Amino acid sequence: MAFEVVVSGEAEDSTESDPARLAGELADLKARAVAAQRPEAVVIAADTVVAQGALLLAKPESAEENVAFLRELSGRTHQVYTGVSVISPAGQWSGVERTDVTFRPLTDAEMTYYAATGEGLDKAGGYGLQGIGMALVQRLDGDSSNVIGFPLALVIRLLRSAGVPVFGEGAQEA
Repeated sequence: MAFEVVVSGEAEDSTESDPARLAGELADLKARAVAAQRPEAVVIAADTVVAQGALLLAKPESAEENVAFLRELSGRTHQVYTGVSVISPAGQWSGVERTDVTFRPLTDAEMTYYAATGEGLDKAGGYGLQGIGMALVQRLDGDSSNVIGFPLALVIRLLRSAGVPVFGEGAQEA
C-alpha cells in the first residue's frame, strides 16, 4: 500500500473556541479538502489544539512567544486535543483524543534555553515530547502518542471503522 503526504492547503481559521470541537473541525476540514483531490484514497487528517483553560496555544511565531507559552504552562496542567478524521470511498469517521499534561515548575533559564533550541516553534503549545521537551513534563494522563502528535489508538479505531485492515488483518497467509 502506497502512502502519500498531501498538504490540504486549507486555512486553519475558525471562530470555534471550544478546543475539542476546534480540533475536530480543523481535522474534518483538512480531510475533506484532500479527499476532494483524491476521492479513491483513504485520507487521514489530524489537527492538534493545546489549551490552558480558555487560552488556546497555537504554534509560537518566535522564541520570545515560545517562552511566553512555556511560562503559561509552567507548573500547571493543560490539555492537548487532537482531532482525527478518516475519509474513504465508504464514508467518514472522526474523533478527538484528549491528554492532560502537567509541566513541572520551570526556571526562566530553562524556558529561555528550550525556546532557543527551536524545537517548539513548529508545535502547538510550543513544545514537543519527542525531544528535549520531555524534560519539561512532570506527568501525562492519557495517550502519550496524542501529545507527540498522532493518537494511535484513535487512528486505529477509525481506520477499522472505515474497513481498513490494521496490523495485518485480512492479510493472506504465505
